[in-house]
Amino acid sequence: MQKPGTAPAQGPDSPRPADAAPATDSTAIIPEAEFDAALPPLSGDLDAPLEPMPADPAPPSAPPSPADSSQAPAQAAAQQPITPGALPPAPPQDPQLAQPLEPLSSFNSAPLQTVADPAKGDQPDVRYASEVKGLDPLGLTDEFDSLSALKKGGGKADNATQVSARAREDEQLALRLMKSLGYYDGTAVATVDTVAGTPATLRALVTATPGQQYKLGSVTVKADATQPPELVRRELPLKVGDPIEAARIQGAEANVSLRLPQQGYPFVKVGERDVLLDEQAGKGDYTLPVDTGPRSSFGKLRSEGEPVFDLEHLNVFPRFDQGQLYDARLTDDLREALVATGLFNGVGVEPVRTGVTAADGTEQVDLLVRQTRGPAKSLSGSVGYNTGEGVKAEANFTNRNRFPPEGALILGVIAGTQQQGLSVGLRRQNAGKRDRTVSLLASANHSSYDAFDAFTGTLSGRVSYDSTPIWQKRFTYAYGFELVGTNESVFDFDKFDRDRRTYGVVALPGQVLFDTSDDLLNPTRGYRVKLNVSPEVSVSGQTKPYARTLIEGTAYYPVSDRLVIAGRARAGSIFGIARDDIAPSRRYYGGGGGSVRGYGFQRLGPLEPVASLTPDSSGNVDRADLRPLGGRSINEFALEARYRFGNFGIVPFVDAGNAYESSLPKGSDLRIGAGIGGRFYTNFGPLRVDVATPLNPREGDGKIALYISIGQAF
Repeated sequence: MQKPGTAPAQGPDSPRPADAAPATDSTAIIPEAEFDAALPPLSGDLDAPLEPMPADPAPPSAPPSPADSSQAPAQAAAQQPITPGALPPAPPQDPQLAQPLEPLSSFNSAPLQTVADPAKGDQPDVRYASEVKGLDPLGLTDEFDSLSALKKGGGKADNATQVSARAREDEQLALRLMKSLGYYDGTAVATVDTVAGTPATLRALVTATPGQQYKLGSVTVKADATQPPELVRRELPLKVGDPIEAARIQGAEANVSLRLPQQGYPFVKVGERDVLLDEQAGKGDYTLPVDTGPRSSFGKLRSEGEPVFDLEHLNVFPRFDQGQLYDARLTDDLREALVATGLFNGVGVEPVRTGVTAADGTEQVDLLVRQTRGPAKSLSGSVGYNTGEGVKAEANFTNRNRFPPEGALILGVIAGTQQQGLSVGLRRQNAGKRDRTVSLLASANHSSYDAFDAFTGTLSGRVSYDSTPIWQKRFTYAYGFELVGTNESVFDFDKFDRDRRTYGVVALPGQVLFDTSDDLLNPTRGYRVKLNVSPEVSVSGQTKPYARTLIEGTAYYPVSDRLVIAGRARAGSIFGIARDDIAPSRRYYGGGGGSVRGYGFQRLGPLEPVASLTPDSSGNVDRADLRPLGGRSINEFALEARYRFGNFGIVPFVDAGNAYESSLPKGSDLRIGAGIGGRFYTNFGPLRVDVATPLNPREGDGKIALYISIGQAF
């Protein structure tokens, strides 16, 4: 009996009553000896076949329980064998199933047309606004905006998920930008929220927290000994305390790769840097391995590929001597000089180790020139306009290698309103010396200007040593000869009218130029001084020798990065002959785009007498019809303020000058012109457009003059 109000203990941990009988099983436990005796004997042969299993005797049937009695009929029926005729007959086969399949070539693969799912129709774009915070103090906001995925999306996306993806991408961008400036502990979090009141508009915010900026705690270079000592460390512009900025580090390493080949180490290799950060101190220990390679000197030239030039002509171009310390700038100069010939489709110059040690301990390095032949023929042309000269167009056909090496055939034509001509020339560039040119020219030309009308034939030769954009030299020169035959209109004071006269001229012109300017077509600093001297003989009834001289100086002063003040002074004289015995085309004239702007081309200087003009019906004469006579001397002055902004510029200017009948120029009677010009700067030089007016014109001078050409006025 249990006590009232209590429940018996249950569960596995409940105590057993002392008098409870042990549980018994109806099946007796088989003794171990009997179990072992019942096991079949085992063979020691592992490959022997298995013995057949004995058939199990049918287990004794147990009476079904009441719960199973209800399922017995169904189980019995399921276990009965299937007898023929017990199932209903199969339905007749569809005859279409017996037909052959349709060939694949005729199968219609077009998808079935179904009713469009409204959920897949055009959905309105999700609009969003984006903002970044925390990068402005670092000066990274503009760079972030230029790379931002959110900004590139233009404030529109297909759905909110796309906005979130862009925000996560910008989050990583902010981290990269901060690390590029040494903020390695920086964090960035991007959030996307809806704008209150407008559920269709989202706001994406990227918040950056830079943290501390790491700085260089030490700078270590691992390299072999160099000459001079510590060369690598000297050319690595990093010092302790510098911020660990990516641009600063990469620039310093690039400087090593650039400067060492300029100082005798053409095979330098900069290894992978290692920066060990100290979070507590906010510093990083920087280590850079550098393989300098051997200290080298120039050896010989080698060549391979299509032989445009042989080794003899290739050796004209280098600006270094064998045994000179290697300098990559001279190697680049050699390659650029070869490219400038215009005869290559491709040309490469690279140093090659030889293993030969020179007397100074350097290793001799040969330069391998790889040549790929290019087209030698070209067409070129130019068009210009000046008041007084009219329109002038020039075209040239050039075969630059008609007479190898670099022997060019040049055919030229000039077609203009006041000048026409044909020419044929032969020119050999780099003739025995780099940038030395030998040329021979034959031309026939007709010029019709206010000063003269001339039919001229010329045969000339010239040897020049010139500056080029690749190698602008301080000192250059030119000399040659001219044989000129010309028939020109000239004012005859005996007849007091224009007449035609034939002149023969033999000249030996020479020129020297000293140039310290920084550019050939668009100088901004420095100066130039040029002297021309030409002893000549004029034959026109009588043989009369004389000399033409001209000296010119220009200077350029940069006031700022945008403003350059440029000035020019020029003076010329002809000695030993009267003006009227000189062919009009060889006299001095002032005025025009390259002289005193504002006055017509060649209009400055002595003019024909007014009495030579025929009065009109009212007895008046138009002084604009007076033709220039030219002079034996000239002086000119010019001042410009060249202000540049981007690829454009504005140039106010003032010019002054005149030509005189005397053999020496005078300081009196200067004619002054002023104006303003525009410049468009291109990769081959500035395009110039100048408009000028005379400030103290003579009667008959024009009001406005226009000049269009390439290059600065001086």
